[in-house]
Amino acid sequence: MNMKATAEKAEPEMTGLNMFGLFAVSVMVVSYALETRHSAFVLVFAASCVLASVYGFLQGAWPFGIVEAIWSVVAARRWWTGAAPHRAVGGPMASAAGSQERRL
Repeated sequence: MNMKATAEKAEPEMTGLNMFGLFAVSVMVVSYALETRHSAFVLVFAASCVLASVYGFLQGAWPFGIVEAIWSVVAARRWWTGAAPHRAVGGPMASAAGSQERRL
């Protein structure tokens, strides 16, 4: 058996499907991080969830595809209704300070 041929087969290759998945998840992470800056990022997040769902189904990981499809509906609904993300901007101390101000 040729050891060089065996070693070459062990390396994962970057296919078009893998690049599509990497793109979809990268856009999803970046848009999620920027959601509090503008509502357009919520819509971008929803679209990237659709792309990630398509990737999941094409790759054969249908549970991932289903979960991402659900996330896309949730994000699209949040964008449509204009609901703000349920995260504090500035970390835990900012949310604690904000809640104290509301009580005063």
